[in-house]
Amino acid sequence: QVHLVDSGGGSVQAGGSLRLSCEVSGFQFTKRLLGWFRQAPGKEREGVAAIGPSGSISYADSVKGRFAISKDSAQNTLYLEMNSLKPEDTAMYFCAAGGWGYYPFLSPGEYNYWGQGTQVTVSS
Repeated sequence: QVHLVDSGGGSVQAGGSLRLSCEVSGFQFTKRLLGWFRQAPGKEREGVAAIGPSGSISYADSVKGRFAISKDSAQNTLYLEMNSLKPEDTAMYFCAAGGWGYYPFLSPGEYNYWGQGTQVTVSS
């Protein structure tokens, strides 16, 4: 059974940093889609960053240069390093895993498994 547990969210001031983690079990970590999504109240879930099956990395334009996605295959853990946070980054963040998709791999429909979410709140 596939299980994703994301953590690391919190409340920070604008300009601050957070590191999200996602522990994945029951899922082959290599050559699969791994991604981070976020959803703010009243808005649709949007892709933030992803690692494709071949290792290609993509980011939403809104986070390029500020966020970094990475993985530790030995630990089956996915990370999202978030720097220079802005109030508009406030949302529930979800990690996700899937089989395959199309670059930039930021469509929620390409993912089969989801974490429970971790809240990120950025105050001005």
